[in-house]
Amino acid sequence: MNLFVGLPHVLRLIRAGFILGREGVFLDVDPGMIPPTAQPLFYLFRRLARSGVGRDGERLPRAMARLGPSYVKLGQFLATRPDVVGVRTARSLEKLQDRMAPFSRAGAVAIVERSLGQPIGDVFAEFSDPVAAASIAQVHKARRTQAGGGQQVAVKILRPGVEARFRRDLGDMLFASRLAERSSSEARRLRLVEVVETLARGVRLEMDFRLEAAAASEFADNTKDDTDFRAPTVDWNLTARDVLVTEWIDGTPMSDLAALRDAEFDLPRLGRNIIQSFLRHALRDGFFHADMHQGNLFVDPKGRIVAVDFGIMGRLNQAERRFLAEILYGFIVKDYRRVAQVHFDAGYVPKTQSVDEFAQAIRAVGEPIHSRTADQISMAKVLTLLFEITALFDMSTRTELVLLQKTMVVVEGVGRTLDPALDMWKTAEPVVRSWIEDNLGPAGKMRDAGDTFNAAIQAIARAPQMFERIDALSERLSGGGSRIEPHFSGARVSPWIAAPLWLLAAAALVAVLK
Repeated sequence: MNLFVGLPHVLRLIRAGFILGREGVFLDVDPGMIPPTAQPLFYLFRRLARSGVGRDGERLPRAMARLGPSYVKLGQFLATRPDVVGVRTARSLEKLQDRMAPFSRAGAVAIVERSLGQPIGDVFAEFSDPVAAASIAQVHKARRTQAGGGQQVAVKILRPGVEARFRRDLGDMLFASRLAERSSSEARRLRLVEVVETLARGVRLEMDFRLEAAAASEFADNTKDDTDFRAPTVDWNLTARDVLVTEWIDGTPMSDLAALRDAEFDLPRLGRNIIQSFLRHALRDGFFHADMHQGNLFVDPKGRIVAVDFGIMGRLNQAERRFLAEILYGFIVKDYRRVAQVHFDAGYVPKTQSVDEFAQAIRAVGEPIHSRTADQISMAKVLTLLFEITALFDMSTRTELVLLQKTMVVVEGVGRTLDPALDMWKTAEPVVRSWIEDNLGPAGKMRDAGDTFNAAIQAIARAPQMFERIDALSERLSGGGSRIEPHFSGARVSPWIAAPLWLLAAAALVAVLK
């Protein structure tokens, strides 16, 4: 039965392997990485390579484009996972353009009218042909009616039939990743199943534009007081599951350097702003745009950077933000022991490993940074070394941090395009130092103390209900016999219980303030 269930997956994966083989992708793969059971098929696909397949960095993006929108999206996602595919492959996948033939304007109008429940003329005075088309959606430029305010807006519309296609192809990918994890310890270390599940979860979120609208709205709230960065506003009244309407950004594309110069923008300042803004979003807000390539960035007439397309976002909790700040600051001040210890404290490296040996390996990453000029430092090379080291020390993949690291590489690339001499570490230092002072210094400890104290108070407030439940459970277990003492009458807390809780709260407060 399982054979027949998996057969459609196998057949479609063989077709995908055939296309990859024809495009010469397997010529770039080390046979030693292929499990013995898969090697016969691997060599067969390798022999299928057609002549004139081009350079190795071009083969995989071309094959992904031939396989269709789901694989284009997979390729873009893997470009953010150099820990899985390697930095070289990730960089080649960055060239993969998510550009598809647009569907008709009439089809777009039909979707808008169905989603909004009214004729398009009642909503928009103007509605253009598609101005951009990708695997999941396409964008139209429109103008609201006078009754709606008359402003220009961007209308993003979900591609018809895309959900069924993605569901099928992602099912194939999940099937393949499970097979890989059964036969390869390296696949298990890289958590290939988790990689595909993360992609599938991200695609599901991308296909509900209400969630993208929420991300854009939250991002705009976070940056509303920033003087050099902003996000477009969302029109919630015209946003549905498959339609998203936002403010139209009339700005200079950050990819057009000549236009930026003609507008007399300070390009080195923009380079510093993009890096510092990204770090503020990650550290201050714990919520960052994870697709900050030049195509998603504009500069408005006031010189502010404006980001668009909020389909891929990253989140960091407080512990992960602290980890990021400590790591960056440790590299900046060359405290490699601190960098290593932070990895162990966070539980990212098994305690069976040596902190000192890990610090020595981290030094091999950090020292080349400080021995070269700014324009000679490549974050891609730094990441290559880091991933090699984490594999050497059995460090499990942390998907949220890999996405952050990869976004940092993309942001650095944008910054370097604007200013080839940009010093990533010198630019990052004031933002990182400020966050550490605010969150790990005396003020941060006071806030942590307040949080701990509030948590203790809440625990005390819940204590009567907790002990009543324990009391009731004890009575049921004992068949109505003896009860756990002391018990509670009404909402009063026995001093014999409250006193230890207050002592616990005080101890936590002292520990935080040390």
